[in-house]
Amino acid sequence: MAEGDKRKASDVFIECLEEEGVEYIFGVPGEENLDFLDSLSRSEKIKLILTRHEQGAGFMAATYGRHTGKTGVCLSTLGPGATNFVTAAAYATLGGMPMLMITGQKPIKKSKQGRFQILDVVSMMGPITKYAHQMASSDNIPSRVREAFRIAEEEKPGATHIELPEDIADEHTDSRPVRRSIVRRPTADVKSIAQAVDALQNAKKPLLVIGAGANRKMTSKMLGEFVEKTGIPFLTTQLGKGVIDERHPKFLGCAALSAGDFVHRAIEDADCILNIGHDVIEKPPFFMHNDGTRDDRVVVHISTKTAEVDPVYFPHIEVIGDIANAMWQIKEAVVPSSKWNFDAMLGFRKAELEHTAKLAADERFPIFPPHLVQQVRDAMPDDAIICLDNGVYKIWFARGFCACKPNTVLLDNALATMGAGLPSAMASAMVYPERKVMAICGDGGFMMNSQELETAVRLGLNLTVLILNDNAYGMIRWKQANMGFADFGLTYNNPDFVKYAESYGAKGYRVESAQHLSELLAQCRDTPGVHVIDCPVDYSENDRILNTDIKDLSRAL
Repeated sequence: MAEGDKRKASDVFIECLEEEGVEYIFGVPGEENLDFLDSLSRSEKIKLILTRHEQGAGFMAATYGRHTGKTGVCLSTLGPGATNFVTAAAYATLGGMPMLMITGQKPIKKSKQGRFQILDVVSMMGPITKYAHQMASSDNIPSRVREAFRIAEEEKPGATHIELPEDIADEHTDSRPVRRSIVRRPTADVKSIAQAVDALQNAKKPLLVIGAGANRKMTSKMLGEFVEKTGIPFLTTQLGKGVIDERHPKFLGCAALSAGDFVHRAIEDADCILNIGHDVIEKPPFFMHNDGTRDDRVVVHISTKTAEVDPVYFPHIEVIGDIANAMWQIKEAVVPSSKWNFDAMLGFRKAELEHTAKLAADERFPIFPPHLVQQVRDAMPDDAIICLDNGVYKIWFARGFCACKPNTVLLDNALATMGAGLPSAMASAMVYPERKVMAICGDGGFMMNSQELETAVRLGLNLTVLILNDNAYGMIRWKQANMGFADFGLTYNNPDFVKYAESYGAKGYRVESAQHLSELLAQCRDTPGVHVIDCPVDYSENDRILNTDIKDLSRAL
């Protein structure tokens, strides 16, 4: 190839991203990204989404990956910009969301700046990504970019990282983009399917537990068909919510608490558990026992990856391969049995619904969390997306919010980081502009990335931010009370959220009663733009209800 055919490395990098189908790059560029930025400015396929903090950019890229299965891309400079990506990298890797972080660096061949701003970012990213690489030669850009995308999207999806130093970005190369490969996930072995079918046929009270891994690929249809054919009841973990429509009569609930809830009584009643897409990053939906006591339940692990054994999880049968295909194979082979009896399990669910309905009817002010959950569900269409930040309300929503479709309740039961609610709602509104989107944040989590309101307004997004205001880090305060410690060190003051929203060009509202909340939710849902609702909440009974009442009531059944 003649010297004149060589192209600038940063141009080739952008061409590689275009070849991968990238639509957006979220980020905060720095001077070490300027060659890359110049090349990006000429792209007709990729849009730069400038955010106000790298963490917001990372959360948006990860959520884009969560919704689409395609790698979300984010950009930062070296040093402090790259360190701000660390939380988002962990969020994506633990949560199973494909994401590529591109960070800048000083020239690596000749630098005149000593150690100014220079950290070993690649080593820093190593433990929290699936792949971290420094570009040392422009000729390798196409293969390294292809590899970063391949690894990010392969089960279990997660974060990858490429460092692009200034001098490498400015090189010229004759290498060209590598095309995407066509890849299919392997199917489960026939003999393992037969073992799973035998376990079901020999059971009297089988049960499906649907986890994080089942909420990524096309498992929803197959699992739905499986439940229709067999009539076997199902429950979910927090990250499995919505895989099957939770209005289904065989839905037993969500394992939002660690133990002692109505749903755990249903699990105790089962003698065979099909654990589908289990991921040990979630708090276990059930505990297996290895302490000498008889645990007669047969546990079947159905996932793309073999089971990670820990003290409370060591399944008897493993079915490894594409989850949807495995469930199809089992469905085709299984014959519904007259021995199966689900009455007790369904009885526990009935008791939970009756308990929740009483709580949800409480119209006190400040707003009672179970009532709030019901209000949000009533206001939002079936395909609406709610994006939860992290706080004690996450438990109320996981237990009480009826998810009708996959990935309509975005909660983070993996890293469980504060600050992700608003950015994840923003990415959701970009991926699905025709759907209703709501971020539900505690006052603590909201303030961690509240500056992204400016980004949301600038992008012309349509979304509502519901802030649950208790002037405290309420989740930790709940745990503090639960452990018998004195109330200390977890309360603060908040800005006037209505004025705060208005200062960004958003619309702000303050809830004054339960009836007013219902009116505001409908108004914000039907009015374009960015809306912020300041909703005072009454968390005073969290400890009694979640730690005592539920356990006492379910134990008494």
